[in-house]
Amino acid sequence: MNNQDPILDDKKYNKLIVVLSIVIPIIVAALFSVRIPNVEPLSFLPPIYATINGLTAVILVIAVIAIKKKNRVLHENLMTTAIWCSALFLLMYMAYHMTSDSTKFGGEGFIKYVYYFILLTHIVLSIAVVPFVLITYARAITNNFEKHKKIARITFPLWLYVAVTGVIVYIMISPYY
Repeated sequence: MNNQDPILDDKKYNKLIVVLSIVIPIIVAALFSVRIPNVEPLSFLPPIYATINGLTAVILVIAVIAIKKKNRVLHENLMTTAIWCSALFLLMYMAYHMTSDSTKFGGEGFIKYVYYFILLTHIVLSIAVVPFVLITYARAITNNFEKHKKIARITFPLWLYVAVTGVIVYIMISPYY
């Protein structure tokens, strides 16, 4: 248990959260233009990272159920696992795009608009959720639980949406790989 004022403690993470919230999307965007020469495309990765997205969604739901049942240790372990799953997803996603050309969606008509709507909201919210996850986590590890609960009510649906739509995007584009 931390004996210091939790509000002071979670503020010490603010600079790191800001830096990571800016740097992660910039690196991901920059790496889209990077191709590793003479490397076999990692075409086996999309179903793996889509599965990790699905697993993240399941973990998030179970973690919320755990905390509602007052099982804090399970909740903490699940949330840490969800963060690691998201980080692993991101690494695989970047590795795939550094070795492979982007796949074009081949659907036509209304489904094309549905796909691009889901993809666009997924991308925008995947950027937006980074600071929310980091702030929520910082407030938890510094025992600032009142503020943690408040922001977790926003973080959870955003993160869940990103995880679920990641799977949907994969399912919709998979016939065109």
